[in-house]
Amino acid sequence: MVIARCSYPEHGNEVKRFLRKQCWLKSSGMTTRDAGFVIDPLWMLRCLMAFFVCCCLIYGCGDSENGSPATNEQTPESFCSVWKDHPANPLIEPLPGWQWPNSILADPTVVVPEESPDGTWHLFAHSLQGIHHYISIDGITWEKVQGEGPLFEGMRPSIYREGSQYFMLYERVLCILPLSSVIEIRSSPDLFQWGIGVKILEPTLPWERSIQSNTTGNPFLIKRDRTYWLYYSANGVFLPDCFYFEPKFIGVARAEDILGPYQKEPEPLIRPSSEEPFRNMGAGSMKLLSSQLNGLWIGFNNGIYQDLEGNSRSAILVLSSHDGLTWDLLCPEPVIKPGDQSWKTAFVYAFDVKKIDHEYWMYYNARNGWLIGTERIGLCILSPEQ
Repeated sequence: MVIARCSYPEHGNEVKRFLRKQCWLKSSGMTTRDAGFVIDPLWMLRCLMAFFVCCCLIYGCGDSENGSPATNEQTPESFCSVWKDHPANPLIEPLPGWQWPNSILADPTVVVPEESPDGTWHLFAHSLQGIHHYISIDGITWEKVQGEGPLFEGMRPSIYREGSQYFMLYERVLCILPLSSVIEIRSSPDLFQWGIGVKILEPTLPWERSIQSNTTGNPFLIKRDRTYWLYYSANGVFLPDCFYFEPKFIGVARAEDILGPYQKEPEPLIRPSSEEPFRNMGAGSMKLLSSQLNGLWIGFNNGIYQDLEGNSRSAILVLSSHDGLTWDLLCPEPVIKPGDQSWKTAFVYAFDVKKIDHEYWMYYNARNGWLIGTERIGLCILSPEQ
């Protein structure tokens, strides 16, 4: 039997209180205080699935007539298939009472149960006040924890795990006019207690700076061959119908230590182009799958563009690369576009993609207006049969 332990003295009660409302208790009738754990049905399901896979490996499975093994593995091209929005979308709304311009919950980053310290789902996202923490037992129904306000100031978070330590990279705004920001990092043993923020990247190159925008943000960290690769956005393009900036370029910096120093590539990896209809204004942000697929790195990118009617937009593209430096469009069209549902009529923004069994789950935020709009978090899923 698989169990999820809540063993953090300062925050265990908060997690237990959440789980007591949404999980099954151990059949003996013990409370979580007595037992120290709760049964997680999702983990039980995955345990049974793992048992089935083992049986397949031992006894064989698949097409019994021709002996070919069954496979649900994705190919790079399969990422261009239909990503289906979850019927419960949007999953997370801005907090009650948050009115424009504070009606924003954006840029989710997710820790799945098998990678979390307590066997639950964790999600971090930002409002204009700072970064907020949510937990879930199924990845669908989320509850905010650690108070009504933010954990700390920051935006566009991204979680990186190494062993038993968790690192949150995020963008911290220093000044509004001109817009100025840096990338900071904090560490945690349990996703609840976070250390002091340390600056690891700031705008220094000519293409990262302009009269109106001097920014480095939207961090995403991956480790390759003992080297940390930090993908980031820089500089900004002004959206006149929204009256705010979105990222103009995407670059990468590398370091031997997670705290740096990071050495930047001298030129951006991705830049806006008039030849790219879904990236003709700005590069947006970028995240990668954690490992290569058929020798290719798979990246996701929300390009910033102007549509044929002159409206600013953002949509999610799928890219591929052999080396992580030179990127090409894998799919000719965005896999998620704005406009098809009322909560995402204007923009589909930043995201986090996780492999869940044989599926890929993409959490993303979307906006339903331009100057005035609400940003919420939703989920779309790519299944093997799609």
